[in-house]
Amino acid sequence: MDYVIIGKIINTFGIKGELKIASCTDFVKERFAKDSTVYVGEEYLPFTVNSCRSHKGFLLVSFKDHEDINLVEKYKNMFIYKAKKDIPPLKQGEYYFSDLRDLDVYVEGELVGKVLRVEEGIRNNNLRIRKEEDQKEYLVPFLEVFIENVDLEKKRIDIRKMEGLL
Repeated sequence: MDYVIIGKIINTFGIKGELKIASCTDFVKERFAKDSTVYVGEEYLPFTVNSCRSHKGFLLVSFKDHEDINLVEKYKNMFIYKAKKDIPPLKQGEYYFSDLRDLDVYVEGELVGKVLRVEEGIRNNNLRIRKEEDQKEYLVPFLEVFIENVDLEKKRIDIRKMEGLL
C-alpha cells in the first residue's frame, strides 16, 4: 500500500494522550477527520482519530484507545501517514508534498541540487532546495513561472534558469 505523509509528531500535549503535530497537508479537516484512520511510524501502525484541533500553529490530535500520555509518548518524532487509496486523486499538475521531497533539481539539464521539503507560504508553496556545489539552501516558489517540469518517475524537477534564483 502507498502512503502520503500528512504530519509529524512533535511532542505530547497534556496528560490525556493528545499529540502536538506539525501538519504536512493542505487538507487538515479531511486527513484528520474524527473516526478516520491514519498510520504512524515506518511500521504504518493504524490509529483511529478521536479528536483534532488547532493550537498555536500546530494540531493537537488524540487517537481512540490511546487517551493517556504513557500510551503515546513513544511516538514522538514519528511521521503520520494517510493511505493513498483513502485520498481522492489529485488534479493534473498537483503533487503531494512527500512526492516532491528528495527530487533531483536540474537547471538547463544540469543537476544543481535536491528538494529537501515543501514549505507552505501565504500565497504559494515553496521548494526548499539544497545546492550540490555549496550545500546552501534556497527557496524556490512552486509556481509555473519557475518550474518547467516535474517527473516523479525519474525523481526529477526542472527549474527555469533565472538570475538570483539559485
